[in-house]
Amino acid sequence: MIDGSAALGEYYSYSNAKLSILHPTGARLICHSWHNQGLAKLTPIVDFIMQHLHTPIYPRGLPALEPELLPLLDQHQAQLSALIQAHQGFLPYDQWMQAALYAPHFGYYTGGSTKFHTAGDFTTAPEITPLFGQTLANQVQQILQQCAGTTILEFGAGSGALAESILVSLNQLGFPNIQYCILELSPTLRQRQQARLAPFAKQVQWLETLPSAFTGCVIANEVLDAMPIHLVQRDQNGAILELGVGLNTDTSASAPSPFVLLGRPASTELAQLAHSRLPDLAGYRSEINLHAESWIQAMGQWLKKGAALLIDYGFSQREYYHPQRHMGTLMCHFRHFAHDESLILPGFQDITAHVDFTAIADAAIAAQLDVLGYASQAHFLLNSGLPQHLEQLQTQLDMQQPAHLQSWTQQVSAVQKLLSEAEMGELFKVMAIGKHIEPPLLGFTARDRRDYL
Repeated sequence: MIDGSAALGEYYSYSNAKLSILHPTGARLICHSWHNQGLAKLTPIVDFIMQHLHTPIYPRGLPALEPELLPLLDQHQAQLSALIQAHQGFLPYDQWMQAALYAPHFGYYTGGSTKFHTAGDFTTAPEITPLFGQTLANQVQQILQQCAGTTILEFGAGSGALAESILVSLNQLGFPNIQYCILELSPTLRQRQQARLAPFAKQVQWLETLPSAFTGCVIANEVLDAMPIHLVQRDQNGAILELGVGLNTDTSASAPSPFVLLGRPASTELAQLAHSRLPDLAGYRSEINLHAESWIQAMGQWLKKGAALLIDYGFSQREYYHPQRHMGTLMCHFRHFAHDESLILPGFQDITAHVDFTAIADAAIAAQLDVLGYASQAHFLLNSGLPQHLEQLQTQLDMQQPAHLQSWTQQVSAVQKLLSEAEMGELFKVMAIGKHIEPPLLGFTARDRRDYL
């Protein structure tokens, strides 16, 4: 799920990463059986899944793809099938995810379908309430003041909701000369942003490439989670398999998908990294986001002064690779239906993985960037002044008017969603990384969790 990842295909040329992943029910049951019955009794099953790990199924309750889109789905699947054949029948998962999300014309973020809010596949924080962006603007203001900058760079901007809220707030705070730059790959999303941000035409600029040198505040809201990940799994001997996508030998009309999940021995580099992070448990599966780490390392070259606010769902490494999280975090979103079958509906569903914030912090340090703060979304927003914004809104409303009362109720509900541990408050984290910026930053004055990374 992303509000801002549509330009990733463009970003990778700035990272040093080369660009040209499931939560399968069957494997979950097998792992459960390993735990309960012992690995020795299931060696034949383990040998089987090393070659063919999973054939997708359609999740119960998944909304049907509109009939008029079925020919496009066939085209997407044909193109992906050709890509798999070009890779000798095994397409590494990061390349599958890259193609499914960002391939020209048919990738999920490069196509023209609606993604955001009630008519799309998911809802992001800026879409829930403008109070999110207004609160974030307080932190942006502090960063700009420290680096004497006037420029904001947002990677992907979704519908433009976050940019709109921040610009309104900064203008009200007495910062009318802000230049807001957006790096956006999707032509459809860019058009939506241009329409929404038309009142700020003199302040907003869409970039085709990343500046070679940047001073100011960088915003990446739900960007890292949609960067293509490497999918890895331990076999019955503890060796690391790299997972990828192959073609389903069952070509009957009843086959749920033309694709299957396969495994092969991982490269030495990937295996070493996986050994250092994954628990030593047979069948344990998870993700490693080398593209996100490369992107952060590249930021150390072009960010000269300022800070980046990274907002996403994720965990520290000790939580990310917890033994109980044995099937990883990979998830899909289609028409507000969350599921774990990433090999179905290519080009029509979002594919995401939670963020390993420890790896992001390590990449930042390696790039000579400072880790300035790490907190839950709830604590970041509370520290940054969300209660004050809500209180100010209340003073502007006449609760005797039904429309005002309804608006107030909606905003309170939205704030509850942003802050609640049961919803977005704990799952989402905010990390600040930067250069030549002095902590403490506003959003991390209380409950900074850098010691947990």
